[in-house]
Amino acid sequence: MAISGVIRLFVGKPHHPVGEDGRMALSDHLRELRARILRVVLVLFVSLIVSLFFFEQIYDIVFGPYEKAREILGDERTLPTTSGAGGGLLLYLKLCGFTAIVCTAPVWLWQIWAFIMPGLHPHERKWSRIFISIATPLFFLGIALAYLTLPKGLEILIGFNPEGIVNLLDQAEYIQFFTRTMLVFGIAFEIPVFVVLLNLAGIVKGKQLAAYRPWIVIGSFIFAAIATPSADPFTMTFMAVPMVMLFFISEIIARWNDRRKARNHPFANLSPDEVSPL
Repeated sequence: MAISGVIRLFVGKPHHPVGEDGRMALSDHLRELRARILRVVLVLFVSLIVSLFFFEQIYDIVFGPYEKAREILGDERTLPTTSGAGGGLLLYLKLCGFTAIVCTAPVWLWQIWAFIMPGLHPHERKWSRIFISIATPLFFLGIALAYLTLPKGLEILIGFNPEGIVNLLDQAEYIQFFTRTMLVFGIAFEIPVFVVLLNLAGIVKGKQLAAYRPWIVIGSFIFAAIATPSADPFTMTFMAVPMVMLFFISEIIARWNDRRKARNHPFANLSPDEVSPL
């Protein structure tokens, strides 16, 4: 009986019980949240176990940029290491855990969306679906660019060591460096999406974006210079140029949306003290 109850908890279809006032009780919210968290934990655990069987392939992918940098610099300039007696085990767990989080992203993102969706209005659900459909490809595009530019960044960073000094790179620190770089590039490519959302919400206008365009372009390059793993102009430009292009696209969308609103609601922007043409 207990086992069947646990199975129903994990695989049963979530429901949204509502009261007479059309709202869910707090206890129902908490129970549903608990069920969704348990589902995510179960999927993550299974994915972690499966990833352990593909450790060699995962290792080659994650440490591929580092190996390319070693080939360019020469194997004698840098040496991968692990620290502590359990360093090898932690390497297995961190790599496979990172893989499990990435591979199960559609599952836990859906659980978050399914928990929030009942509280949204129909038009809010429509815009949120559009946001997800655009934001997800942009995020992975940023990760792909980060992976392509990472060998050059590592080559420059390791190359700062003088001749005769061997760089001992702890593999646990490299994994942190790798994941941080991937996330920074991925999140940076989400900024234009948030700009469009602010425009749809009426907080930012297309004319305001045009007025601050030079500063936004400069800010994009400054952000790229700070966020990229190396200080070389190549990696910075590889990140900043797509950000600027995406910003220009978001400005065009914002201007189109402002004109659409003006046609549908011609008097929406009138001041309370301004006389209507009618």
